[in-house]
Order: sequence, then C-alpha cells, then structure tokens
Amino acid sequence: MGKRTEDLRIIENKHLGQDFFILELAGSSKITDFKPGQFVQVKIEGSQDTFLRRPISIYDIDYERNTFKLFIQIVGKGSAALSKLKSGDSLNLIYPLGNYFTLPGEYEKCLLIGGGVGIAPLLFLGKVMNSNGSLPDMLLGFRNSDRIFELDKFRKVGNVFITTEDGSAGEKGFVTGHSILSEKKYDRIYCCGPEPMMKAVASYCKINSILCEVSLENLMACGFGVCLCCIAETVRGNLCSCTDGPIFNVNDLKW
Repeated sequence: MGKRTEDLRIIENKHLGQDFFILELAGSSKITDFKPGQFVQVKIEGSQDTFLRRPISIYDIDYERNTFKLFIQIVGKGSAALSKLKSGDSLNLIYPLGNYFTLPGEYEKCLLIGGGVGIAPLLFLGKVMNSNGSLPDMLLGFRNSDRIFELDKFRKVGNVFITTEDGSAGEKGFVTGHSILSEKKYDRIYCCGPEPMMKAVASYCKINSILCEVSLENLMACGFGVCLCCIAETVRGNLCSCTDGPIFNVNDLKW
C-alpha cells in the first residue's frame, strides 16, 4: 500500500477511563500492506491551536472488516479534540508512514516492552509474529492498575507480564526491574514508551548483547521528511524519525 491522504470514517470511539481512547477507522482503500511499527499523521480540524498533524501508531487491524485502530492518550488540545469524535465523523489521515520493526528469525526468543501508551504498536507487532509462528513475551509497564487497558487483547498474542510503579498490579517498579529479565534470555527486544524507559532498555540490551529496536515518539509535523522537526541523532548523522524511523536499532542511536 502506497502512502496516501484520505478522509476516513470513524466506526467507533471507545473511551478507556479518563485519559485514553481507541479510534476505529474505515476508508475506501483496501488495507493490504500495513507493517508493524508504522504510523499515521492525523489532521485536527477546527482549531488554530492544533494546525499541525499528530503522529499516532497503528494499534490494531481487522482485515475482514477493513478497519484499523489508533490507541491514543489525551495529553493536549489535539488529542482532546480527537477524543470527542463520534461514530460517523470524518478524520483526515496521511498513512501508512515510516519504516517498521524487523521480524525475528524462526527460533529467536523475543520480548516486547511497552510503557504507557507506548504499548500501542506492540499489539500489531505481536499479531504479525503470531502469523509467522512466534509467541513473544510481552512486558508492559504502567503507572498504576487504573491505567491498564486491553490486556485481553495482548494475552491473545503473547505471554504478558506487568509492572506498575505503585505495585497495584504485577511487579512493583519499572519494566527494567522485572524479574523476567533475569530469568530468561532473549535474542531480540522491541520497545516503545517514554524515552527514559527506552534508554534504560537500550542500556540493558547493549550490556547483554541483545538486538534491540525502539520506536521513537518524536514530534512530527509533516510525516515525510520536509519539516525536519523530528531529527534523531545517530551514528550515521541526523536522521528524520518520520522517514528513516520511527523504528531504530539502539546501536544506531547516540544514546
């Protein structure tokens, strides 16, 4: 599927607590070639304060219904405006954008690590791994149990482990402190979430010689390498997260 700009129809806006929601979208084009880790650029209509598009990871795909989902956290005026959309409303997207996760080999053991809304691209990745005969472990970190959603979806595609900062669910602390990291050895780790978390995971992977890919959540105004506001510093020079990423091998990043 080539990159396109299209008005899509809202099928459902599913609210999850006060700060999170899932948009299910349908367009006129057949969904055939989305890759795990790719994203969309969403146009926020009707506000001078939100004229820049917002980058959002592709969360899930239903090929039979020809729909896909975006998992979104309300963090500002743009995401707040999106949270008010209703079934039947229209939303303009540029999609699919960016590169994608490198899939593992047949016998490689994989761990998917997500923090907060950073869990979004990992569900689709897990599903693609399943279709290739792989069942990954999934380590998901949250602030507390009130911010845990959609676990049933993740448990269908992998073995799920949880951390919460306050200990209200799973193991207490951050993902890098979970006991699974000392109990199991992995060939590949995939990660998305707050930058401090990803840097900690990257450090763990470098020390233990584990291949690691992260999905950067840089601000992206255009989505196709023109505005240069999403630059990532790498060993190959400054690269655009929207076109050269958002997926990077941690050995390429100047972390």
